[in-house]
Amino acid sequence: MDNWNVREAVVAGMFYPADKKALMRQVVELFERAKPKKIRGNIKALISPHAGYIYSGLTAAYAYKLLENKKFDSVVIISPSHREYFEGVSIFPGSYYRTPLGDVPMDLELCKLIVDNEPAIKLSQQGHIEEHALEVQLPFLQIILENFKLVPIVIGHQIKDYSYKIGEVLGKVLKNRNALVVASTDLSHYHPYEIANQLDKIAIDAIANFDYEKLLNELEEQHTEACGGGPAAAAMIAAKNLGANKVEILHSCNSGDVTGDKDAVVGYMSAVIYETPVNEKK
Repeated sequence: MDNWNVREAVVAGMFYPADKKALMRQVVELFERAKPKKIRGNIKALISPHAGYIYSGLTAAYAYKLLENKKFDSVVIISPSHREYFEGVSIFPGSYYRTPLGDVPMDLELCKLIVDNEPAIKLSQQGHIEEHALEVQLPFLQIILENFKLVPIVIGHQIKDYSYKIGEVLGKVLKNRNALVVASTDLSHYHPYEIANQLDKIAIDAIANFDYEKLLNELEEQHTEACGGGPAAAAMIAAKNLGANKVEILHSCNSGDVTGDKDAVVGYMSAVIYETPVNEKK
């Protein structure tokens, strides 16, 4: 395979183990510890954190465990860009995303369809080469789903317009497809524990209420923080267009809960966005 065609793992050994067996062991253990509430309905999207697994891995496992015994042909992951600022939205132009667990094939047909239907989204390596927020989601998916194709989307400049455009185009191209949308986001960064909880509650409440407009407004007015707030809103918009009518918060915590150091913490949450059975819709 040509090097440009494969997006190599760049945070293996930092955010999660570089050794295949150690990585499998850690993720399986996180799945064993996660006890998410039962969801009755069709899962359309997940929101998952992206810190090192020792910090946010359990929170992520609460979301991904819901996929046990389920099959999805394609998974669209929407990520912020931490390392590289660029205008617009990018989809990696190669064929594979690599982790220590193996290569995840891109859904080339779906990638092209998205780019063809939304001019703001381009095939580009921008935002992909060093980004951890997308990569850290993959081992969970590789273990719980085994076989799936990937659409990796990175938002360069998080403005409301891009969240809506991504959500709308995904709502259009994923109709009648067996696909899952995943948004990658952490919450507040480096505030004292109590302040972090106050900030995080604003974002969590907006997500729990399926109110992406409120989430985007609260972020814009700096009442709350979420480095992947744009991806979270985009996933909510896409899920709504695909028939979802309910959000459940699955787990939330911050790094202070894990380490005991509460001076400057990072917040994490996971959620599922789904369509309730017909007879349960109000």
